Amino acid sequence: MNNDILVNVTEQLPLDEELYDLAEFFKVFADSTRIKILHALSISELCVYDLATLLNVSQSAVSHQLRTLKQMRLVKFRRDGKVIYYSLADSHIELILKQGFEHINE
Repeated sequence: MNNDILVNVTEQLPLDEELYDLAEFFKVFADSTRIKILHALSISELCVYDLATLLNVSQSAVSHQLRTLKQMRLVKFRRDGKVIYYSLADSHIELILKQGFEHINE
């Protein structure tokens, strides 16, 4: 056992709260419907109706998943009249998806 290495690693470990937040963040990616929504939004901004049609699920199911994605700050929205359009919150989300697909296809 090398105490210098252990001290170095211990000093670089994130705080427990940060680790918890990161675990919660990655839990969002554990649902295939949410992954499909994120992937679709990486191509174009879409409304709930469009997403429901694309995924062949109810608008209620899409709205529920979008609520989760909004809470985790993965998607953002804009209103155009009565229609709300959703898009990815930032380019990091698209990069995470891309790297995930690259990893599973290696």
